[in-house]
Amino acid sequence: MTYDTVKTMLAKQLKVDEASITPESRLVEDLKADSATVMVMIMDLEDTFGIMVEDDQIMKLRTVGDVVKYIDEHQ
Repeated sequence: MTYDTVKTMLAKQLKVDEASITPESRLVEDLKADSATVMVMIMDLEDTFGIMVEDDQIMKLRTVGDVVKYIDEHQ
């Protein structure tokens, strides 16, 4: 469930085909997210899932799977 929500959000924000997003997709290298996009994504995820992402954790979220795992562990 978390994965589907994250995938839909990323597809809209990054203007990529949702079908091209996998848990292994790297946010920067594969999906072309820049630092500003990542910050907006984090804020949206915080609002959507009711979590708080610590600043020192943001750089550790490299793949879609990393983001989903973080959300699941902190909800």
